[in-house]
Amino acid sequence: MITAKDASKRNREIAALAPIIPVLVVKDVAHARPLAEALVAGGLPALEVTLRTPCALDAIRAMAEVPGGVVGAGTLVTPRDVENAVAAGATFGVSPGVTDELVAACEEQGLPLLAGAATATEAMQMLARGYDFLKFFPAEASGGAPALKAIGAPLPQIGFCPTGGVSPENATDYLSLSNVLCAGGSWVAPSGLVTAGKWDQIEALARDAASLKRGG
Repeated sequence: MITAKDASKRNREIAALAPIIPVLVVKDVAHARPLAEALVAGGLPALEVTLRTPCALDAIRAMAEVPGGVVGAGTLVTPRDVENAVAAGATFGVSPGVTDELVAACEEQGLPLLAGAATATEAMQMLARGYDFLKFFPAEASGGAPALKAIGAPLPQIGFCPTGGVSPENATDYLSLSNVLCAGGSWVAPSGLVTAGKWDQIEALARDAASLKRGG
């Protein structure tokens, strides 16, 4: 079991590890470990593996063995997703939105949930449950950094990890906000580089992302 307070505390600790959490779609489990090693070596230890491919759970298992890595499962939608993620070794979970069943499953399984919210109402509903660190998703489609800044004005006690459309070009817009602890991004692991096994180039992208400043 895990409480909302402890879940938020743990996710805030994970967010503090680096300004960017890579959002990863792993299509070949053989890529999982070297990809994780490259990202961790580049300074991005917190990794979100999305449950969008048949090998995602196996990828989590492989990445969980990489020293220095903190591996989570993304795209959690159902309680079964939560059970599978925990069994695979995920140490935090990320969801695009929230249902009562999903929150209950994460609390029961002891998995810290970074739940998705796109509006002030959704954020307030999670705050009422004790969650004060949320995923702002889909970030760009929901108004981008200006929208998140506006939400933060009346709700300064909530921290966010914007994800969805975050890129090298706009990441600093988000990271400069006082209510942003980190951001989620997929650009550090382009599918072309992953498929080609260009781990040194991915490590370089990770290093650039890890050097982004947080101004909040």
